Amino acid sequence: MTLDKTPAVALVSGGLDSMVSAALAREEGRPLLALSIDYHQRHQVELAAARRIAHLLGAVRHVVLPMDLSAFGGSALTDDIAVPKDGVGPGIPVTYVPARNTVFLSLALAWAEAAGARDLYIGVNALDYSGYPDCRPEFIAGFEALAALATKAGVEDGQPFRIHAPLQTMTKADIVREGTRLGLDLGLSWSCYDPSPAGTHCGLCDSCRLRAKGFDEAGIADPTVYATKPE
Repeated sequence: MTLDKTPAVALVSGGLDSMVSAALAREEGRPLLALSIDYHQRHQVELAAARRIAHLLGAVRHVVLPMDLSAFGGSALTDDIAVPKDGVGPGIPVTYVPARNTVFLSLALAWAEAAGARDLYIGVNALDYSGYPDCRPEFIAGFEALAALATKAGVEDGQPFRIHAPLQTMTKADIVREGTRLGLDLGLSWSCYDPSPAGTHCGLCDSCRLRAKGFDEAGIADPTVYATKPE
């Protein structure tokens, strides 16, 4: 465990991946600043999960920042567009929110600079994901380079920011196993893009299918309640 007690800013959406990523920051012994974005997403229930997770991880502060990306639309998560329910297909799906991770990391960077933090954690991965361009290693490396150019800390103080994507090369099964190793209650997380009327995971959207697949391949019991059992 590191002896560095400077805080780390972790993006905590309420999902499984961000939960495990933030827990890895905590495992490093850093005070945790948890940032969640209320972007008027269809699955607002994930913000309740984010609050549970921030509390569970002992975040010294949890900010839920309002930013209405539904004003722009362009995604099934922020616009009047149906969430696909027929499995993961080729290409970038309509659940991609334009520039979302760029926006979110920019906000996390602003908080990090203000708080004297130099480490940012985000739970993206480039293996079991839905084809989003802002989950790729090239994006993370590019944003880290941008952070050095765009901040007083980077330009004047010579204090580079580090963007940690600890799940980058993990499968969803790897992530489930890592969360279990960390002793997390993975049932507190939320993955579904289109919750059922009863408030359960739909079981049919890409995110539900990937979640269920991860638990199944990890050989770990899935605590998630699905309206329809994922195939």
